[in-house]
Amino acid sequence: MLRILLGSQLRKLREATGVSRDDAGWEIRASGSKISRMELGRVGFKERDVADLLTLYQVTDESERAALLALARQANNPGWWHRYGDVLPHWFQSYLGLETAATLIRTYEVQYVPGLLQTREYARAVVLLAHDGAPAEEIERRVNLRMDRQKILRRPDAPHLWVVVDEAALRRPIGGVDVMRGQIEYLVEASKLPNVTIQVIPFRAGGHAGAGGAFSLLRFPDQELPDVVYMEQLTSALYLDKRDDVDYYAAAMERLCVEADPPTMTLDFLRSVLGDLASPAS
Repeated sequence: MLRILLGSQLRKLREATGVSRDDAGWEIRASGSKISRMELGRVGFKERDVADLLTLYQVTDESERAALLALARQANNPGWWHRYGDVLPHWFQSYLGLETAATLIRTYEVQYVPGLLQTREYARAVVLLAHDGAPAEEIERRVNLRMDRQKILRRPDAPHLWVVVDEAALRRPIGGVDVMRGQIEYLVEASKLPNVTIQVIPFRAGGHAGAGGAFSLLRFPDQELPDVVYMEQLTSALYLDKRDDVDYYAAAMERLCVEADPPTMTLDFLRSVLGDLASPAS
């Protein structure tokens, strides 16, 4: 996300001075396509290259140069998730950066409780579904990664997490009845957090706007940064930031929120699920 922010700043400076991408690339011994990738935040930044570009873009104010060069250094620092590199798919690393930087995370889930709201026991059961042959140490590292992700919800500048979850995800006893009971109890407590909103789409709602599958929509504090849609697959992920795509998914999310029970009904719904889990039939 820091790379995206720095790239956006460099693009504005380049356009303000009328410099082409090819000319900017020549200045740092690269191509115009390299400048394009830098401005989109898709590659790392060499501090020397940023300094040369700032000179080309006629940025002479020392404080402005210092701030942008400091941003370049920060953008190259590995995120907290770097220590999980041995169990972290490369395509998921980008999402963790986006999630850490977001101010609003809206997510729809149909099969599982969202990762940011999973208990350790539930997370372990989910991880085992995909990695049942992995060593116990690897399983624990994957679970610890998921638990570390959740720290963003309790930091001073925590994002707002707005979850729409299908009833199926709350009825499916991942890990067994006891694990599921603990998970639902945790959701009851999480729903009371000021920065967490949970809605449930009950079975009685029938078909709905999320029939295409789970997705997340992330918004960031800098208005220059576009919203991003994230959709996870088995061996990769899809990131969408084009306006038409984002608008389509944003409209789908709005419809899901309308079709779901209102947040004021969530506690009662979760408690009814708990009651069903405690019944002999469960």
